[in-house]
Amino acid sequence: QVQLVESGGGLVQAGGSLRLSCAASRRTFGMYVMGWFRQAPRKEREFVATMSRSGSSTVYADSVQGRFTISRDNAKNTVYLQMDSLKAEDTAVYYCAASSSYPSTRRYTEDYDYWGQGTQVTVSS
Repeated sequence: QVQLVESGGGLVQAGGSLRLSCAASRRTFGMYVMGWFRQAPRKEREFVATMSRSGSSTVYADSVQGRFTISRDNAKNTVYLQMDSLKAEDTAVYYCAASSSYPSTRRYTEDYDYWGQGTQVTVSS
């Protein structure tokens, strides 16, 4: 079992930046592929970004490519999502997730075993 706790959400104007953090409870954090997903009202949860166990590989959704950056610090058991040039359509609850079943990046919700409780990001236009 691993518990994930997100933080860093909030209200920001369009064009601004936020940095989300996700702290994991397990020292074996480095064994998990990590991902960020988001869910807007009345929409399905969608993939945002994922990073391999070592941090050497990343994949982004087309909608955030070039604006968002995923990173991880395995020594601190934490994954981050730096969000720049935010748009109103980025408004959603953001979730981090951990996958123990695969060696590299994953972009599907069913591939993840553990989820955080989510943090709200609201971008005003």
